[in-house]
Amino acid sequence: MELFTPEFGLVFWMFIAFGILYFVLAKWAWPPIIKGLENRADLIDKGVAFAEESKRQLDGARAEADKLLAEARQQQAEILREAAKMRNQIVENAKGEAAVEAKKVSDAAIVSIEQARKESEKQLRHEMGEIALQIAEKVLRKNVSTDQAQRELVEQYMKEVKTNN
Repeated sequence: MELFTPEFGLVFWMFIAFGILYFVLAKWAWPPIIKGLENRADLIDKGVAFAEESKRQLDGARAEADKLLAEARQQQAEILREAAKMRNQIVENAKGEAAVEAKKVSDAAIVSIEQARKESEKQLRHEMGEIALQIAEKVLRKNVSTDQAQRELVEQYMKEVKTNN
């Protein structure tokens, strides 16, 4: 059992070695280790703070982007309403202009037809007058071959003219 019960000299030298090791570590090893741990803790704290700030900025940027997107959609809707309004106005103007143009063409066609009708009437009257003259000439040549018949015809026409006026 000597293994489990150390001698006094071994304990003494182990205690001295532990004291020296503790002194060396306390003097030169632990301050840089503790300083490194504190630096690491500060770095982690700064990283957390930076992450939180970044998250706040990202949330702000998202809110701003959503706001800008909503504004852009509103502007798009307004532009589309204006375009539809302009389209309707252009269509109405075109319809009005087409109606005016159709009215002009219709009026011109009516005037042209009326002129053609009058010209046709005039030509028909002229032709009917010539035909009537030719018929009258033929009838008169047959009926008025003597002087007496000519006088009677002239007197009859004179009476008709007087009664008509």
